[in-house]
Amino acid sequence: MSLAHTRREAVVPRTIVCVLAAAAAAVCALSGCGPVRMGAAAITGGQRITVTTLSDQVANLEQAYQAGKASIQLQFPLSQAPQQVLGWLLRFRIRDELAARNHVVVSTGESQRALTTLARQTGRTGRAFVQLAVANGLAPDMLPALGRYEAIQNAEFIRLNGGTQPRTQARIQALSGAFSHRECVAAKSLNIQVNPQFGRMDYGTLSVVPAATPLSAPTVPSPAPSTKPRLTPPC
Repeated sequence: MSLAHTRREAVVPRTIVCVLAAAAAAVCALSGCGPVRMGAAAITGGQRITVTTLSDQVANLEQAYQAGKASIQLQFPLSQAPQQVLGWLLRFRIRDELAARNHVVVSTGESQRALTTLARQTGRTGRAFVQLAVANGLAPDMLPALGRYEAIQNAEFIRLNGGTQPRTQARIQALSGAFSHRECVAAKSLNIQVNPQFGRMDYGTLSVVPAATPLSAPTVPSPAPSTKPRLTPPC
């Protein structure tokens, strides 16, 4: 993906045991546990992305937006900031897994250069580039991870091209299918589980989309989205 882009239940307890059980069930419902561990916004490869981590980055994003909102045109409703941020955190995990599976190693310097190149390609630098990132759901603190994300992609394209940088858009396009397949395999291997409180994983766009629930269904049918979420990896 580029830069241009709850449920409740009540229980009536009868004994202290039931009180404790009901309290645990309520916490579980609020935190969306079940297959996802309590306190986790998502799990990838057995590792948690904690609700605290997500909340901190959402607060960072919203603070940056409020500070520069006159110059920032959000590409999503502000109410969906948790899904946007979680989507990026998951993409970073997937890209790291792709690197590990394909023996790709990038340095901090390469990541910084990749971020600089990306800024130049967007025509934004400095504060303007940060605002562009915020508009696309990236908290400022996440920009170093974005640089690594881009550097891994660059390194993998070089590997797919036989050790040299692909120089034409046609060649990049020709290699994109192989790259997307490797990224899909990496995502599949992580067995990603998203806390239903925050949504569900769309493997078509590697993003988090709202969870479908009868409790929140509109009384009047809304137009169907142009593309349905792909809830399982297509590889």
